Amino acid sequence: MKHSKINLWGTHGLTILSIMLVLLLLGLLMVLEYHSYRQTHDLQEQVTFRVDLAPLTDDADAAKLKKHIETMACVKHVDYISRDEAAKNFSTDLGDDFIDFLGYNPLFPSLMVNLRANILPENNTNLIDKFKTEVNALPNVENVAWQENVVTELHDIYYKVSWFLIFFICLLLLLSVVLISSTIRIALYSQRETIRTMRMVGAKIAFISRPFILRGLFYGFLGGLIASMLVVATVWGFNNKLSLGLVLSDHYMWYAGIAIVLVFVGMIISYLSTLFAVRRQVRRIDYEN
Repeated sequence: MKHSKINLWGTHGLTILSIMLVLLLLGLLMVLEYHSYRQTHDLQEQVTFRVDLAPLTDDADAAKLKKHIETMACVKHVDYISRDEAAKNFSTDLGDDFIDFLGYNPLFPSLMVNLRANILPENNTNLIDKFKTEVNALPNVENVAWQENVVTELHDIYYKVSWFLIFFICLLLLLSVVLISSTIRIALYSQRETIRTMRMVGAKIAFISRPFILRGLFYGFLGGLIASMLVVATVWGFNNKLSLGLVLSDHYMWYAGIAIVLVFVGMIISYLSTLFAVRRQVRRIDYEN
């Protein structure tokens, strides 16, 4: 009896361990997906759009135009660069005073604009097109220039990383149901005689399944909780070792969300796996009888 109890607890521990390991990998993939999005999002907001103004635009008109562009919902930040500032910056980069050589300043005054990045790349593309159309229609605006290849590359990278991680997350969830179902089936095997007796006296599958499902939900909750703590510990450890900036106040809400998702996913896959395993075990007992 003691040996059977030890085996039973060992099987239960194996079930919780299986759930925890699967959810730990899932949590780390979710953290990776979140930070890949944040990195792409931040890089998109660092892309600068140069709004070239007409050469004769004075500071007052430029200030009005700057204020108008700042009111646009898609705009994050605007800087004004006068012709003199543009010439000074270009001379610094060139290492020589080109105005003395040319005899005049050929540069235009400009506004340097950073846009707010949207969640989806397609929305960013539509946002950029709308911004260009609206700004080009404004008075004293000659042209809107930007590094289109940089934005395109960021979109491509975001899609490749996201689809790669989404594929592995879905594959991991599918494998987790199969793995946990097999582990729970092993745990049920030790109680097959109890199930057989209950079935012989007319117990319905729902009645037999109820205690196992409740136990499975508890295992899923416990496995998700442990996995959440391990994910946080892993992120904290990598951040302290490599100084990656992973532990900032902006991230806390998202980490809490990931922890809650892991607990719920653990309970859901445990419920499905337990239900599948119990029904299969009952059908096998019915067939043997």
